[in-house]
Amino acid sequence: MSVNSPASRLATRLAFLAAGFSISCWAPLVPFAKQRLAVDDGVLGLLLLCLGVGSVVAMTFSGGLIARFGSKPVILFGGTGVALLLPLLTVASTELELALALFLFGASLGLLEVAMNVHAVEVEAASSRPLMSGFHALFSIGGFAGAGFITLLLSLKVNPLFCTLLSSLIVLSAVCIARPRFLPPIKSDRPPLFVAPRGIVILVAALAAVSFLAEGALLDWSALLITNKELVSTAQGGWGYMLFAVAMTAGRLSGDAITARFGDRLTMFWGAILAIVGFSVLLTGQIALIALAGFVLIGLGASNIVPVLFRQAGVQKAMPASLAVSAISIVGYAGYLTGPAGIGFVAKALNLESAFWLLTGLLCVIPCCAQLVTQRRA
Repeated sequence: MSVNSPASRLATRLAFLAAGFSISCWAPLVPFAKQRLAVDDGVLGLLLLCLGVGSVVAMTFSGGLIARFGSKPVILFGGTGVALLLPLLTVASTELELALALFLFGASLGLLEVAMNVHAVEVEAASSRPLMSGFHALFSIGGFAGAGFITLLLSLKVNPLFCTLLSSLIVLSAVCIARPRFLPPIKSDRPPLFVAPRGIVILVAALAAVSFLAEGALLDWSALLITNKELVSTAQGGWGYMLFAVAMTAGRLSGDAITARFGDRLTMFWGAILAIVGFSVLLTGQIALIALAGFVLIGLGASNIVPVLFRQAGVQKAMPASLAVSAISIVGYAGYLTGPAGIGFVAKALNLESAFWLLTGLLCVIPCCAQLVTQRRA
């Protein structure tokens, strides 16, 4: 199969769509799990952490597995795993059972996310135009679709187990459709399962962590930020993140065309600048419409930074692409998980607004490093 064939691009899009759909299906089910197990918020937080731990553990070894067996079998294994494990999250009857199910679910997601990005790098490498932003847009669309699908079924009083069985059927269907369309596995002779990032990959991974940190901070703290300032009511606090997510999806849908016209460096530089301006508007806005416009600017600006970073991980020469993408995924996901906690610590010591100003300052590193990250290397 040609690397540049429509079939391989379709398979990659289906993988991203399935990943976003799968992880978002779990979010509306969290309250049901809490009620079923009768646990408090502290225990629930520890249980939810198992998903993140499982993802990071799997990502640690995913690069070596992909280098050894190719991205196709790892995508198929991860995609099948999330489909089979999703229903178990609705029937686990003890804390230990749910913790184990979440760990394995997270591990399957971790394998799927790294492998699909490696496959995306392979498909894009031989293409005549950028494709990475469009692939990542499908992940966001899958997220909307999964959360909306489960929420709709639950609102119709459908049993949570039946909801997840239908969702698993959708994911398995996507995997089956994609399976014959993936590129043939590209294997290496017994590569190590894990290699620490080195060279330019260290910087690329650090910038990915900053970008993911900002997204995680908005997810966990943006509603509190705008309600504390009394810009919106508590019931409307979710509007900010919703606008951010919609703007990010729109930015990624148009990102490939933007990158093809202006290149990675300018896309990354001006995207980061726009995100910084958005945070400034959000933090200084004294009326709701202005503050909410800040979320839109952040979403549009940040939308194509991570796709550019994954693309650069695929073309750098410091280490194999599969291991570089794995390293970026690990560090980025760690930033997504630990960043909101860091925001909380700073907010406790100072205040939430000051924590977001520090985050805005941290984002300034991205445009400063855009040229170094995107320069061609022999």
